[in-house]
Amino acid sequence: MDKQKKIDPEQAERLISALKARFAKHMQRHSGIAWEKVEARLKATGEKLWSLNAMEESGGEPDVTGTDPSTGEFIFTDCAAESPGGRRSLCYDNEALASRKAFKPKGSAMEMAAAMGIELLTEAQYRELQQFGIFDSKTSSWVKTPEEIRAPGGALFCDRRYNQVFVYHNGAESYYAARGFRGRLNV
Repeated sequence: MDKQKKIDPEQAERLISALKARFAKHMQRHSGIAWEKVEARLKATGEKLWSLNAMEESGGEPDVTGTDPSTGEFIFTDCAAESPGGRRSLCYDNEALASRKAFKPKGSAMEMAAAMGIELLTEAQYRELQQFGIFDSKTSSWVKTPEEIRAPGGALFCDRRYNQVFVYHNGAESYYAARGFRGRLNV
């Protein structure tokens, strides 16, 4: 494992403490899941704990939103009320970033997610997240875009307005101060 993908024991304890408090505060997101099992899994991971810390530090407020039925892993999803502040003003991917001639953003959602060791939510996962609360009522989030939309230059993003979840398209090279991305990680 790459040394830079580890967090020190103090950071790990602070992160686990924050995750535990969030877990207890939002029990509706993980009905039937015991914190003790989650904590044991967290303490047994290295790089994934680093990824969760990256989610936390960029404003994602990760929380358990279920378990993967095929692996039994816990699913952590960004549950910040608005698109994470440390992950906004990004175009969709590096191909889109390279295509911009001027006013390039600081990076791209797909590459930042990969560097963090997480995946962008799909449209279906974004809609599932909305069952746990109201997310992105003032912001929007890039979602994983199918190749048939991405190939000709488009990308998808979602938000929630008027108590409905909306999916939109935009050029993949676009970026806005109020658009970021949400991710998830199986632990």
